[in-house]
Amino acid sequence: MNAEVVVLGSGTSSGVPTLGFEYPESFLANPKNHRSRPSILFRTELGNVLVDCAPEMRLQLFQEGVLSVECVIVTHGHADHIMGMDDLRGYSLKSGRPVLVYANEETQEDIRRVFPYAFEPPPPGVMLPNFDVRPVPDVVRAAGLEIQTFPLVHGRWTVTGLRCRDFAYLTDVNLIPDESWAYLDGLETLVLDAVRYKPHPNHFNFEQAMDVAQRIGARTTFFTHLSHDYDHDAVEATMPPNIRLAYDGLRIPL
Repeated sequence: MNAEVVVLGSGTSSGVPTLGFEYPESFLANPKNHRSRPSILFRTELGNVLVDCAPEMRLQLFQEGVLSVECVIVTHGHADHIMGMDDLRGYSLKSGRPVLVYANEETQEDIRRVFPYAFEPPPPGVMLPNFDVRPVPDVVRAAGLEIQTFPLVHGRWTVTGLRCRDFAYLTDVNLIPDESWAYLDGLETLVLDAVRYKPHPNHFNFEQAMDVAQRIGARTTFFTHLSHDYDHDAVEATMPPNIRLAYDGLRIPL
């Protein structure tokens, strides 16, 4: 069965360009330097699995022509990963049933706190989102895929990492627990957090991400959750050929 991963968003929590900053015209002229908040889509002929709901989610999915999702996996409850969830209302309205959302316990609490109205019957004539939030299983089976889940450390938060076939997605991470390394053997493609050049308390920076990428040894690694530190073409020219920068719209065969 043909399948692919689409990188819907490759930017850090503020997006790139970031409000309040000035940028050279050459930076802005490159579409790969325009980064929406981080999210990916597993896409097959049987359906779609969305990972995270960025603030730009509606635009990201409209751009890809995504008319339905079988389920949503939310890696953690930070704003750049959940604030698009309200726009899932269109899917629940069309299908007539709640949108299935998988999340760890802490993230479930965040979703219920931010979107309490998505768990209550809506007033007559009002269109509201409707979520069916469940604990993230060890394996998410959807759209004909088996997506393994495992924990990552993101400062004081636990984030859900993902592996499907020979692809893995590690967003918002500054430490890979010992028990999670086994999920990262034999990868063809890795998408890995590398937020900026300076050290960060909750994310791998560029140097750390390079070390982790080399230890994992995937055939190709793409850095994501990228700040405006990264001028795409200029930075890629300095990197090993098997380590690249992700960009919005990147497609990765599974």
